[in-house]
Amino acid sequence: MYTLVVCEKQSVAKSIAAVINAMGRKSGFFIGNNYIISWCAGHLLELAAPELYNEKYAKWHYADLPIIPHDWKYVPAKGKETQLKVLKDLLHRADVDCVVNACDAGREGELIFRLVYEYANCTKPLKRLWISSLEEAAIRAGFESLRDGTEYDNLYSAAACRERADWLVGINMTRLFSILYSGVTLNTGRVQSPTLAMLVNREADIAAFVKEPFYTPILNLGDFAANGEKTKDKADADQIANACSNQRATVTEIERITKTLAPPKLYDLTSLQRDANRLLGYTAQQTLDFAQSLYEKKHISYPRTDAKYITGDMRDTVLKIIGVTDYTPDIGRIVGKVSDHHAIIPTLESQSADMSLLPGGERKVFELIHKRLIAAVSPKHVYEVITVTLDCNGSLFTAKGKTIITAGWKTHLDENEDDEDNSNLPELTKGQVFNNVSVFVKEGSTSPPKHYTEDTLLSAMENAGSEDMPEEAERKGLGTPATRAGIIEKLIKSGFVERSKKTLLPTNLGKNLIAVLPSELKSAKLTAIWEQQLLQVQRGEIRGDTFLDNIARFTRSLVLNNTAPKPEYLHLFSDSKKQASSALGTCPRCGSLVREGGTKGFFCDNQTCGFKMWRESKFWTAKKKPLTAAIVSALLKDGQVAVKGLYSERTGKKYDAIVVLDDTVDGYVNFLVEFEQGSYFLKINKNQTRMEVE
Repeated sequence: MYTLVVCEKQSVAKSIAAVINAMGRKSGFFIGNNYIISWCAGHLLELAAPELYNEKYAKWHYADLPIIPHDWKYVPAKGKETQLKVLKDLLHRADVDCVVNACDAGREGELIFRLVYEYANCTKPLKRLWISSLEEAAIRAGFESLRDGTEYDNLYSAAACRERADWLVGINMTRLFSILYSGVTLNTGRVQSPTLAMLVNREADIAAFVKEPFYTPILNLGDFAANGEKTKDKADADQIANACSNQRATVTEIERITKTLAPPKLYDLTSLQRDANRLLGYTAQQTLDFAQSLYEKKHISYPRTDAKYITGDMRDTVLKIIGVTDYTPDIGRIVGKVSDHHAIIPTLESQSADMSLLPGGERKVFELIHKRLIAAVSPKHVYEVITVTLDCNGSLFTAKGKTIITAGWKTHLDENEDDEDNSNLPELTKGQVFNNVSVFVKEGSTSPPKHYTEDTLLSAMENAGSEDMPEEAERKGLGTPATRAGIIEKLIKSGFVERSKKTLLPTNLGKNLIAVLPSELKSAKLTAIWEQQLLQVQRGEIRGDTFLDNIARFTRSLVLNNTAPKPEYLHLFSDSKKQASSALGTCPRCGSLVREGGTKGFFCDNQTCGFKMWRESKFWTAKKKPLTAAIVSALLKDGQVAVKGLYSERTGKKYDAIVVLDDTVDGYVNFLVEFEQGSYFLKINKNQTRMEVE
């Protein structure tokens, strides 16, 4: 008899198969040593579209809203029918007597597996593999301590509730406001709309900001300068400068304070994404992709975590990862409360790996994680702050300096010092006199709020609504660490937000959408409460049906309270309708529209973005398969498209495959071509490469 192990991805299945000696290869699975190892290839099933409940829903009418299914339907994800059939057949094999869910150990991984398990009407005993690393030792330990699958029933319930709540609000509100303002698809969501509202509100604050000038008398003492009191009245500052010029300045006070700065905590996913954006310029989605790949290559622990600590039983392993140091690592400060997964750290296996072989993005993200671990257990940063006060003709001036006593953990992190007190002061003594000093007036002005970057937006999402949450809440804010990157990307793909270098800016379409949405859909407080309720479902404190009933009631109220468009907003979308009519989709990089550009290819409207898809390239050729507007439209809409009749130069034969838009690594548009047997990564640039990916 066999135990069937179902993983989330083929690469994970291969890692597990190698550890448990089940490397016999079949179509869609590995087999051996009384184990069958297969995989889901991500979500194999997705919630059915409204028209599959009732064909009348194929057209959008206000009278049909809200659409609230009584019995939820799922359909095979496009292009993944073959692997779904493989799993269904395996679940029904007579010689399979036990099933192990080895999908990612989290809410989404539980959902991916359970939907397939239920779709197949499987009733065989269920076990759960719950690990935070794909290292051999972790896999072996996980199989030695498999848990009963029923322990995760509430986790599955919470995952299903999250998916169905997003469907209820997304489908109904998108249709509602698209119908009211006719002709433009206004994608709306319970998490993405409050996130968009934060971006729109920030830009409104910047636009409304009025600079206020201020003036500061500056005492120039050669080796250093001291600041007088700021004033809004230039005449007052000029008066002080005139009164002090060529006068005597005396040091009246020197204050020295020793301060310590504790090491940073370990990375959770959000803090890693924030630093990777701030320091490396990577988007949140890029960082998640890099981290996921590092995890699958066994270089780091599970990345989709909201913990910044390790568990006590990991002390010895972490010491081995850190290696020999010239100080005693303070492991105790990184041990703390952990729910599902500990913080992101390098694995023990990574210590013997050649990191120079990694792609640049993965290598840089790994370096961040490794340096963060070293810094987190290093000594405190100790410095002295010196404040010097001088008197010049009755006016007081202040100079500040900073002297590092012990660099400590800061020796391991490449972060720029932006502390205004970071300058060094010369040796000064109380009573010291400076003669014939010069004084000038420096003009400045108040600064407007800063545009959001992915770093600061992730922080805002993480903390949104937290003041309204109970202190004991384990998860606060908009979305989860695992979903926030996807929310940002969806806003961009929908055309509501665009990237401008590191900043995220709402488009006119995004601003207009927020203008017409009711306050309930823009409320971070409401969605934060929903996340807390999902956590209560996960803990078994409330039933999933209760949660969904509340969402359905909320959806009905919004439909009933928005029966007609507001006349003052009808003009907002007229330009959007005209532009959308000639566009093939939205740019995956910046959210602008993509159009056909003559005979050469397809281009983003935003010329600074650089997104382009050439009609003729080393992959898209007349011999292989021409790149058409229909293919581009499907790639921009769904991220993938089934293409028949592609030509292989290697075999000289034609083949059918799923072509996936994989535009997350560099400036070029790349494609991942998926087959049943595996996949090939086709990187389309001047130096074409072709590499098989198992």
